[in-house]
Amino acid sequence: MVSDVREPRPVSPRSHRARHTSERNEGVALMHTRVTRRRFLKQVAVAGAVFPIGLPRLVLSQTPGRKLQHASIGVGGMGGGDIGSLLATGKVEIVAICDVDENTLNAAAQNLPNARKYRDWRELLAAEASKIDSVNVSTPDHMHAPITMTALRMGKHVYCQKPLTHEIYEARQVALAAHKAGVVTQMGIQIHSHISYRMAARILQDGAIGKVKEWHSWSNAPSWPQGMGRPEGEDPVPPNLNWDAWIGVAPFRPYKTDTYHPFKWRGWQDFGGGAMGDFGCHIFDPVFTGIKPGAPLKVQAESSGINNETWPQWEIIHYEFAGSSMTAGKTVKATWYDGGKRPPRELAPMPEEHKLPDGGSLIIGEEGVMVLPHWAGPMLYPLEKFQDYPRPKLGAADHYARWVDACLGEGDPTTAGFDYAGPLTEAVLLGNVATRLPGTALEWDAARLRVTNSPEADRLVRRSYREGWRVEGLG
Repeated sequence: MVSDVREPRPVSPRSHRARHTSERNEGVALMHTRVTRRRFLKQVAVAGAVFPIGLPRLVLSQTPGRKLQHASIGVGGMGGGDIGSLLATGKVEIVAICDVDENTLNAAAQNLPNARKYRDWRELLAAEASKIDSVNVSTPDHMHAPITMTALRMGKHVYCQKPLTHEIYEARQVALAAHKAGVVTQMGIQIHSHISYRMAARILQDGAIGKVKEWHSWSNAPSWPQGMGRPEGEDPVPPNLNWDAWIGVAPFRPYKTDTYHPFKWRGWQDFGGGAMGDFGCHIFDPVFTGIKPGAPLKVQAESSGINNETWPQWEIIHYEFAGSSMTAGKTVKATWYDGGKRPPRELAPMPEEHKLPDGGSLIIGEEGVMVLPHWAGPMLYPLEKFQDYPRPKLGAADHYARWVDACLGEGDPTTAGFDYAGPLTEAVLLGNVATRLPGTALEWDAARLRVTNSPEADRLVRRSYREGWRVEGLG
C-alpha cells in the first residue's frame, strides 16, 4: 500500500479551522445580581450534603436507557459545537446551560428550550448538584481550571476543552482531583479520536520508522492579534456582558471593544495561551500517544519579542524530553514553531513536489520519517521504502461518544482523560513559560513541579487568583 494513508475529513465535527473561526462567544457566566463567595460556598456546602465533595456520584443515568443529565458551561462558539456533538450521541439530555454573555445564552436556549438558564457557573453547579451527572467546560482558557475543579469536587464527570488549564500548577491539581474523584474525564482534543491521528500513533508504536530520534511540530497560528501592548482607555461594557465575571480569576482590567471578548482573548497572556496553548495539545497529541515521551527536562524559547501582555507574533521552542522505549536515546528532542515558522523541509526526504503542511509534525526515526499534517493521514518517507507499508486496520471512534458511554458505565474508558491530558498540558504550558523568558534554558523538575534554575520562571508555574475568586483545591 502507498504511504499516503489519508482518510476523508469527517463531516462532523466541523473542520478545526471553522471551529476556531466560530469560537467567538465562549464565556463563563455571572448573574447581574452579585454572587458573593460566602453565598456560593454556602450553596456548595448544601450540595455537598447531598453528594459529598470528592466522591463520585452514583449517577441515576446508569439506569439502562436513561440519558446522561448534563450541563454546558460556555455555550457559544466551541461550546456550541460541543453541545451539538454531545447531543448527536443520542444519549445526552442537556438540562442546564450557562454563559456570561446573555445574547449567547439566549441564542443557545432557542435550540434547548427545556434547559434551565444560568449566567453564573457557580450558581449552576450549586443549584443543579442533585440533578446533573456531568458538565462540559467550553470557556476561555483562564476559567477552565476553576470550573473543572469545582465540578470534580462535586463528583461530576467533566469534558473540558483544551488546553486543560491555563497554568501548569492547575493542570497537575486538576489531574489529581480527577483521579481522587473517580469520575470520567476527557479533554477536548477531538482529533485524538480521528482515524488520522490514531493511525499515526499506531504506526509509530509499530516501529515503522524505527526508534524516534527527534520531532518537530508547528502551526500557522495565530489567526488573532498578538505582539502588541494593552490599549489605553476604557469602553462601555455591553449590557449583555458581565465583564467582572468574564475576567473571573484573572487580574482585573478595563473593558475594550473587540479586544478580548468574544474571540481575541487567545493572544492575551492573562486569558489564553497563544498559538502554543491553542494548538500544542492537538499537534503534540499523536506523538505523545505514539512514543510516550516522559516529562520535559529542559526548554528554551526564541521569539519575535515578548512583553507582559500578549504572546509574540512567532516563537520557536526547543524541548528535551525524557526518552522511552520508543526513542533512540535516553532523551528525545522536540521543537515547536508557530507564526509562520516551520522546520527545514530538508529534514524530510520528500520528493521535490511534496511540501510541508501548514501545521503538523515531522517525526524523524532511525528507519524513516513521518510527516503528519494537522489533520490528515500520515505520510512516510522515503516513498520507495514505504510504498507497500500496510495501513493498520482501525475501527471508528467518536471522541464525545466514548466519553458519554464511559459516563453511563458503557463501552471503553476514555483515552484523553485527565490522567493523560494533565501531563500533556503541563508540557505545552511549560513552553509558554519559556517564551516569557526568551533565551533562558530552563531546567524542569516535573516531580516537584519546579523550574530549578530560574526563580523568575518558577514563579510563572502558578499564579494567584483575583480576590473573591479563590477555588477550593487550587489554593
